[in-house]
Amino acid sequence: QVQLVESGGGRVQPGGSLRLSCTASGSGFRLSSYSMRWYRQIPGKERELVASIPSAGAVGTTNYADSVKDRFTISRDNAKNTVYLQMNGLKPEDTAVYYCNYPTSRSWGQGTQVTVTA
Repeated sequence: QVQLVESGGGRVQPGGSLRLSCTASGSGFRLSSYSMRWYRQIPGKERELVASIPSAGAVGTTNYADSVKDRFTISRDNAKNTVYLQMNGLKPEDTAVYYCNYPTSRSWGQGTQVTVTA
């Protein structure tokens, strides 16, 4: 069974940067075949879509939530079977658990905690 694994979270000061990574644990599962998305969730709140990227070779562009536009960048490295979320200019309100996923997935990974605090 494929499991997505998020990493790269941590604690940073406001204005700082982090790069999150998303890989797949199942053999033969290629993230490049899927449109991939980053979400975030604060305890007690709905999971929020943060960024999306089309599958490799597909027509389309990256998309971002208004709250992260011009600060976050989603990208993929197909050779490494990895999807990234580069987060710059972090704000305290970006504090959340971040997850990656694809549209037809039936499960979620563990996520990675991002904490932005002075």
